[in-house]
Amino acid sequence: MSAGRIVVSLPTASWVRALGPVEGADVVVWDGRGPAPHPAPDLVVPDYVATPDLSALPAATRAVQLLTIGYDGVPEQLPAGVLLCNAAGVHETSTAELAVGLAILALRGLDDDVRAMATGEWKPSRRTSLADRRVLVVGWGGVGRAVADRLAPFECAVTAVGTRARVQDGVAVRASSELPGLLPEHDVVVLACPLTAATRGLAGAGFLAAMPDGALLVNVARGPVVDTAALVAELRTGRLRAALDVTDPEPLPADHELWSLPGVVVTPHVGGNSTAFRPRMLRLLREQVARLVAGQEPVNVVAPATASS
Repeated sequence: MSAGRIVVSLPTASWVRALGPVEGADVVVWDGRGPAPHPAPDLVVPDYVATPDLSALPAATRAVQLLTIGYDGVPEQLPAGVLLCNAAGVHETSTAELAVGLAILALRGLDDDVRAMATGEWKPSRRTSLADRRVLVVGWGGVGRAVADRLAPFECAVTAVGTRARVQDGVAVRASSELPGLLPEHDVVVLACPLTAATRGLAGAGFLAAMPDGALLVNVARGPVVDTAALVAELRTGRLRAALDVTDPEPLPADHELWSLPGVVVTPHVGGNSTAFRPRMLRLLREQVARLVAGQEPVNVVAPATASS
């Protein structure tokens, strides 16, 4: 990549104001929809909530920086030669915080307590503590590691699962092929893996059946990692519990059974959408702009797969 002044497009005026002046860059508003600005942006940052079709990017575009960690379906859209960067390092803090919060809420029955407040009911009962639970973290990327870090003070026994067995930073990571033997040994399963062909439907009927009675499934990955029909079938019996920040379908329709099943907590895909998001994203954007201005390749390149990162 050659050095020089660049044009950066951000999806809203509020993002432009938050980023402020950046040396070597002209920053404009464009969410990736409609006609591209002129001159065309070298770096395109599309909308957070709904990534637009990026198949017709201007020829001058050198890279796309997503505001999300997940990027399923995006590489296939990009014109040849355009780098795709995800927001690794941005959402882990907030998502891991929610994963642990959901586990505590579900285990301690705090959702029932909140509902009881509406009628003024005082309903004390013995609750399950996160302490001493055996927690299986499926997905040992940034989010999975951040979840494990935050579980450590709660005196849990954490088992890490990745695509392959390895020792990473002193942690023995088990291979996903070992899941059938690991699931029966754990009280809480946290899904923190990316959505890929291998993980789509990972938590299906067999996976869920292998979880012990009373176990809790926490999903902060992507909705389709779980087979919704299989999960609903288990939840109807009351054998398992679930705390879901992501669902399939999403948004979850108002009449969907997941809303009313016992032992279920649903949040509307807000794992990364907290006050922790913007400052971390702005730091990444400033780094990406500085690297492009200097003629260097950006960080967090996820596509094309042969690009370094």
